[in-house]
Amino acid sequence: MFRHALMATTCLLFAQAAQADEIVVAGGCFWCVEADFERVPGVSEVVSGYTGGTVKDPGYKQVTKGGTGHYEAVRIDYDSAKVSAKQLFDLFFRSVDPLDEGGQFCDRGDSYRTAIFVSDPAQRQAAEAAKAAAEKVLGKPVVTPILDRVTFWEAEDYHQDYYKGDNRVLTRFGAIRQRDAYKKYRDACGRDQRVKQLWGKAAAFAN
Repeated sequence: MFRHALMATTCLLFAQAAQADEIVVAGGCFWCVEADFERVPGVSEVVSGYTGGTVKDPGYKQVTKGGTGHYEAVRIDYDSAKVSAKQLFDLFFRSVDPLDEGGQFCDRGDSYRTAIFVSDPAQRQAAEAAKAAAEKVLGKPVVTPILDRVTFWEAEDYHQDYYKGDNRVLTRFGAIRQRDAYKKYRDACGRDQRVKQLWGKAAAFAN
């Protein structure tokens, strides 16, 4: 009985370890990247945050104002038995404009640039392969850098799962629910339109 209990515990710990994989990417507005990747089978959680800069525990206004060096980014937690890092990086490239050095879509500035942050040689190899594949399809140099991972600071609570929130927020469209404000912002920003223009049927989430 003890042996069976030990084996069950070992299997549980192994399963938990297998689900502990994560990648960090920056793809412009983190609301959009979070909304996209939470739809991917094998992804257990996507967390919005900031990374790549020099300021400790930065806030949204600091980062978007500029000068901190941080990107708006997300941490994607996934089960590597169901989806690989390479597959996630491929989806990432096909969900952004990797030719744009100045931001993403309507969001301009350093904090909205694209980047991949890798934590080990295997992730770097997967990211480089995905980048090379993207360049081959687009026929142009991809400007998205592949950087060593540094501290990932979680964004404020109100940014998490913004795309499905029920709270009412004041926008130029009036006082509406977060999820409706998100949809209007995404459409007005032209994200899906540009991704479709670049990637066509290969667009990861825009079709």
